[in-house]
Amino acid sequence: MSAPDVLSGPDGPDGPDGPDGPDGPDGTGAPESRPGAGRRPRHPWLRPRRPWPCPWPRPRRRAVRGGGATEPPVRHRVITVSLLTVAAVYFLTPVYWLAVSSTKSSSDLFGTFGFWFHDPHPLDSLHRVLSHDDGVYVRWFANSLMYAGAGALAATLLSAAAGYALATFRFPGREGIFNVILAGVLIPGTALALPLYLLFSEIGLADTYWAVLIPSAVSPFGVYLCRIYAAAAVPGSLLEAARIDGAGEARIFCTLGLRLMTPALVTVFLFQFVHIWNNFFLPLVMLSDSDLYPIQLGLTSWQGYADRQPELYQYTVGGAFLSVLPLMVLMGVLQRYWRTGLTEGSVKA
Repeated sequence: MSAPDVLSGPDGPDGPDGPDGPDGPDGTGAPESRPGAGRRPRHPWLRPRRPWPCPWPRPRRRAVRGGGATEPPVRHRVITVSLLTVAAVYFLTPVYWLAVSSTKSSSDLFGTFGFWFHDPHPLDSLHRVLSHDDGVYVRWFANSLMYAGAGALAATLLSAAAGYALATFRFPGREGIFNVILAGVLIPGTALALPLYLLFSEIGLADTYWAVLIPSAVSPFGVYLCRIYAAAAVPGSLLEAARIDGAGEARIFCTLGLRLMTPALVTVFLFQFVHIWNNFFLPLVMLSDSDLYPIQLGLTSWQGYADRQPELYQYTVGGAFLSVLPLMVLMGVLQRYWRTGLTEGSVKA
């Protein structure tokens, strides 16, 4: 029997003896004779909408582009922008003062308003700073670039290798080694300067470039950051596929690990570069030859002689302004990698 015959048969739901037929249990006959017939059945969990009790219209929420989130209230945005503006003014005011003061002479530096120009000659002031004492500032600048660049690069590579190994390999004592590295993050560098000087004096490396470069190549914070990032961003299935294809561990690290960890490595490089560039106490303890000084130590030596040579005040301010420029350029170039490095891998896919 076909489907229509079953539905319309005597025992079917639409037949005379069926539940919906005239002789069925309810005895209502055709659907039109039942109350509520012709309406769509309402699910039990659907409730009728209640009218809006207030006389004014219901407020509408505007969706933000790219998602269903709502925009924050105007007062919250005003407070946020105000706080960010205050913070920006607080951090940029010293830089502005350096830019203005670097164009003044030593007499104008103390006799005029500090936050506005007075007979500016920026090129002449720059030339005097760079040519003073046979161009020793240029040598200090080159030393700082060498210390910060080479030290930050070495620290980044060592941190990447150590963090990758701690994140991908399981071996006895792994967590203990990682805890020791975390303890190294908590130890300030000033507490290690004197023991390092005694150690480097014993091996004959004090008052050399290596006395600043070797300690700068170690970054416990970089190891910690690379370990956390590698654990979140380097999938184990990809490493297993590379091993099945016959790739060695060194090749996997150089071709896959470093590429996947690039945002974190840029972040470590930037942090370490800024740390070495602004480091003052370690070169002060390790170095006695002025030709090996970085910028920070060299400017301090100029300031020490400024009482006998007043023009050194202007040279110190101009040199301090020039020392800020590399950090500003580096921050602007690596900013997008730095922001990605801080947020990449924070959400598991």
